[in-house]
Amino acid sequence: MRVATIDIGTNTVLLLIANVDAGALQPIVERATITRLGQGVDRERRLQPEAIERTLVCLAEYQDVLREHEVSWLDVVGTSAMRDAAGGEDFSARARTILGVAPRVIAGEEEARLTFIGALSGLNVSGKVTVFDIGGGSTEIVSGELGSSGRKLAAAVSLNIGSVRLFERHMRSDPPSNDELARVEYDIHEALRAAPAFATDSTLVGVAGTVTQLAAVELGLTRYDATRVHGSVLSRSAVERLANRLAAMSVSERRALPGMEPSRADVIVVGSAIVRAVLSWSGATKLLVSDRGVRWGLAAELAARAAHA
Repeated sequence: MRVATIDIGTNTVLLLIANVDAGALQPIVERATITRLGQGVDRERRLQPEAIERTLVCLAEYQDVLREHEVSWLDVVGTSAMRDAAGGEDFSARARTILGVAPRVIAGEEEARLTFIGALSGLNVSGKVTVFDIGGGSTEIVSGELGSSGRKLAAAVSLNIGSVRLFERHMRSDPPSNDELARVEYDIHEALRAAPAFATDSTLVGVAGTVTQLAAVELGLTRYDATRVHGSVLSRSAVERLANRLAAMSVSERRALPGMEPSRADVIVVGSAIVRAVLSWSGATKLLVSDRGVRWGLAAELAARAAHA
């Protein structure tokens, strides 16, 4: 059986195609395309026509890949940008024409749950775990426990702080000014007041593009390699050093860094500020990096549904 999932985020559209073998997911194709669907959403509260068109082009390309790999089961979800913005109905209708399946807009709590399931896939971790997922429009924090009886979720929250949202709200200078950085940090710390308490014996796991991008830069990867990023560790001191370094650089200087995805070079300063703040909030000295997230959690549930169909 072959399943596929698409996660339409505020900044990135992610595709996973996997075979299901004895209940386990074996990835065949993974794609990540930055379309920035959430462009202008924080200000206008509406999906912008050019952002819609970029995302639909991406979905058409993904549909060609789905057809090529003869996928049996497909699920598509939309997250922060589609939750927050008007104009989603037209986008969903056009997406359904392309994919044959309309994107489901999932609530922040559902996004957090799927992130927890997906992020821990393939990681050697047990006991208490706290996962955070920095998206373009929101950040999800979910705590739970992994044991012999499976996963048990304890608390989950979706915070309206994301790399694109706060970049568009505050950043005007290149490199950013100290005042702009201070406003970003204020919004982050205010939002984190709503986060669940962090257990001191919990493993902190970071997922999504900002965290994997920081890991790629720290590793000095000239070409992104998920096998080296997934399961790697970022120390608190490394995150602090990276955040300060990136904030002092211009966008063009960041784009030239080994391991930097050029289309993420503008928002990475905000993303790294969120990572640094989460580490400070948690008191953890390090975080475990996950290259997986919503699409993996969704695929696991889709495989289970397909098996009982």
